[in-house]
Formats: sequence, C-alpha cells, structure tokens
Amino acid sequence: MKNTKEKILDTSRFLFNKFGYSQVTIRMIAMELEMSSGNLNYHFKKREAILEALYFEMVAVFDERIEQLENQKISLEMIQSDIKTSMERMVLYQFFWTDLYNLLMQNTAIKNHFQNAYEKRKQGSHLLFKMMIKENLLKKATFKNEYHFLIERMISFSNTWLYTSLLYQKREIDDDFIDNQAITLLSMLFPYLTELGKGDFEKLILDEI
Repeated sequence: MKNTKEKILDTSRFLFNKFGYSQVTIRMIAMELEMSSGNLNYHFKKREAILEALYFEMVAVFDERIEQLENQKISLEMIQSDIKTSMERMVLYQFFWTDLYNLLMQNTAIKNHFQNAYEKRKQGSHLLFKMMIKENLLKKATFKNEYHFLIERMISFSNTWLYTSLLYQKREIDDDFIDNQAITLLSMLFPYLTELGKGDFEKLILDEI
C-alpha cells in the first residue's frame, strides 16, 4: 500500500501531465486527494518541492542505466530496448519534457542535475560507441568529433521527440508509436554501422513490420 507521500506524487504527476505544471496548484492536488492543503503542506511545503521529487524519481532510473552500461552485452536489440524503456518512462512524466525549458529555468537544482546528466549521457554514449566498435557493429570514426556530433543529435532528438509528437501527431502515444520513435532514433546510427551492424538493424526493422 502506498504511503501519503507516494499518493501525493502520483496524483501530482497525473495532474501535471493532464493540465501542465504551471496550471496546477497545491489546492488542486489536495482536492484531488480529498485532503486539506495543510495536510499536503506537511509533506511538501510548496509545489516546487513536488516538482523536484518527481524529477529525481524519474531520473533515478536513467542514472542507474548509464552506470550499468559497462556490464551489459552490447547489441542493437539491447540498444533499441533501452531506448524504448527510456521513452516509456518519459511518457509517464510527460509534463516535464513538454515544458522542459521553462521548468529548467524555474528550478536551479533540477537545472544543475540536468546539465550534469547531459554530460554523463554524452560520456555514456561515447562508451557505448567504443563497445559497438569492439563488437564490429559500428565503424571507426572517419574524422575528428564525428561521433561527438552524432551523439549530440541523438540526445537532442531524445529530449524533444515527445514534445514534437504531441504538437504534430494526431495518433495516440501508444506502444506502437513508441516503437516507431525508438526505431527512428536508432536509425540515426545506420550510416555508421558495419555490414554486420546493418544486418542486425534490418532484422530489427523486419520484426517491427
């Protein structure tokens, strides 16, 4: 059974996703939970504290996966699965990704962590690419910073796919749509794959059809 703090976070996430963070007040959250604002304030002094708790709840999984990267068997199927898992988690906290810039500007603790996480994501991606080269899935870079630029493009897409999907897509964000977005992100690697890597990629595409 969930404790009061967990119920507050779950309800806040639901309301933030539905209406947007800026449109939800402590009073609205309390009313949804059928508790007094004073009781809610006992657990979270202000709305910003709820935002921080939800953010660090979300990124704990991302941080853990980066730390465990070296212990994994590298394959395109594993990378696709990891991308999809990340996208599914982003959907659970979509309010953050659809208002990313404003929320980062409003909260210093979140902004600092996000910027540090960005550097860790780049380092993790470079490590992943080295492991892929070792497994003969990825070609060696042909010019300086080639993979640095690719990593930046991939991170940029992963940060914004949900926002742009909600803007332009009329279909529901379901499993099939997330599968499609995961393949779209993974396909950025295709020109850099070896023949072995391209064969593995084409098998993944066939599985999705």
